[in-house]
Amino acid sequence: MSNSLTGGAIKELADSGNYTKPVVQLLALKKLSANTCSGNGTTDRYRVLLSDGVHSNPAMLGVQLNKLVEDNALELFSVIQLDRFVCNPLPDNRRVMIVLEVSILQPGSQVKNKIGNPISLAQANQQQKGGNAAPMGQNLGRPSSSGSGGSGYGGSFANAMVGGSGMGSPPKKAQPINSLTPYQNRWTIKARISNKSTIRTWSNSKGEGKLFSMDLVDTSGEIRCTAFRDQVDKFYDMLDIGKIYYVSKGTLKPANKQYTSIQNDYEMVLNQETTISPAEEDAETSAIPKIAYDFRTIAQLEEIAKDTMIDIIGVVKSTGDVTTITTRATNREVSKRELQLLDETNKVVNLTLWGKEAEDFNHPDNPILAVKGARVSDFGGRSLSVLQSSLMEVNPDIPKAHQLKGWYDNEGCHQDAQSISDQRGGGGGGGTNWLSLAEVRNQNLGQGEKADYFTTKGTVIFLRKENCMYMACPSPDCNKKVLENGDGTYRCEKCDKEHQTFKYRLLLSANVADATETQWVTCFQDTAEAILGQKADYIGNIRDQDEAAFNQVFQDASFKPYIFKMRVKMETYNDEARLKCTCVNAQPLDYKEYSKKLIMDIRNLAQS
Repeated sequence: MSNSLTGGAIKELADSGNYTKPVVQLLALKKLSANTCSGNGTTDRYRVLLSDGVHSNPAMLGVQLNKLVEDNALELFSVIQLDRFVCNPLPDNRRVMIVLEVSILQPGSQVKNKIGNPISLAQANQQQKGGNAAPMGQNLGRPSSSGSGGSGYGGSFANAMVGGSGMGSPPKKAQPINSLTPYQNRWTIKARISNKSTIRTWSNSKGEGKLFSMDLVDTSGEIRCTAFRDQVDKFYDMLDIGKIYYVSKGTLKPANKQYTSIQNDYEMVLNQETTISPAEEDAETSAIPKIAYDFRTIAQLEEIAKDTMIDIIGVVKSTGDVTTITTRATNREVSKRELQLLDETNKVVNLTLWGKEAEDFNHPDNPILAVKGARVSDFGGRSLSVLQSSLMEVNPDIPKAHQLKGWYDNEGCHQDAQSISDQRGGGGGGGTNWLSLAEVRNQNLGQGEKADYFTTKGTVIFLRKENCMYMACPSPDCNKKVLENGDGTYRCEKCDKEHQTFKYRLLLSANVADATETQWVTCFQDTAEAILGQKADYIGNIRDQDEAAFNQVFQDASFKPYIFKMRVKMETYNDEARLKCTCVNAQPLDYKEYSKKLIMDIRNLAQS
């Protein structure tokens, strides 16, 4: 193997901090003493002297490389390739390098000698500039005479990186977010708060506590930051979304990507030594974005793993109605609304909004929607869900949004798009597998241990008025049937309470037909109200007071086409097995969209 080194790499790293996988030689290796490590003596740290054959300059090894030293795999005079490293700027215009990943191209036992005649970069700079600047650790290339933190080269390096008793005054120039690593003790960033959560509490066997999180962004990138307990009281009220702050002395640790879409290997935790102070708005801070997006295309979602957090932008192609579901965990009713997003890949994905965001979303005319931190689901092919921690912008003033709007107005609105949320067959969840009623029967759907799901276009041909509703418990978390006590009160056996009133809940049986078959379907509250076009309370009130109006509701609802999402499961009743079909969702037929689906079906058949 050639002993050639990447000449000039050391100087380029000192000047810009960037170089793609330079090849260098290891000229010196020294273990830091415990006091030099500033209380971090439990983990060994190593300083190295690197040469490119022209210049030499010191660096630090990341602790993940300690095993190479301990196993004698990384020895003096080894020729190595720097696969991954960071060059962190310091307040006095110096840079310090931390080596994170290396490839050993030739062990030192084979090389045996120093390659070339490198001189210290600090010495070269002094000769060139008359003894002034010294980038990337000016005193690190030769032995220290002061003995700060032990003998050997680089005493000032130890003080700058891992020594000292505190932060002191903030540096005049903050370092970029993307240069932060856990191997630094002294750092300050200047960043904008793009998102801040509410205060959340927890209580378990280990105790109680509270926390909040926020996203910090600068021109280089972003990082998730979390505060616990006392730090919540200290910082929460002083921090505002959109404002810029100096942040110093947080704890950096590997990021948990499960709960954020931020592309950073680390996340920050505020501690007792953390200081945060407001920064003035100026020309420099105006360049910091309000939100840093890392958009994925809708077509890419098909290759992204379930539960991944991503940023997405698209045209709102259609907006569904607000519906409510009852959560299994809390038995509470939650509002939801489904949107369809479209982008230039000509793919469509379903995006679910929850709670207040679902109720308040009212944006006609196909707006552009950008979401930071949407969760990918495999519910019905691929779909997305907006979480409490997600950030959502309608018609954001960013170049990507303007580009997407122009594409949609000129081309996208006229093209046929393919949904990636309509690809899943029956079984195990609410998929959107298109089937006729005859195909459901012929394929024996619902015969397995789990229910199967399918989507079909059908027409309501009959609605059973008898026993179409019942008197239910008025408690928000309970929908059980109540019993009349005869004295004007109503008893709920589940809640074990007496109530002065009740609420009506629908339990509707509908006969649905398509071109192949008919099927009796059970519709619960939300889907029943959608089909009848009236709320349960209104129908319950007119049932006993105005029979003609009651009958008219059912007559008006008959012989209307819908797109049904169905759940089907074989159940046994009185020792007789029968197929039970439940309507999960019913949407009035959109003839334009359904026609596009039929055209796509015809094209697929022609190609097969």
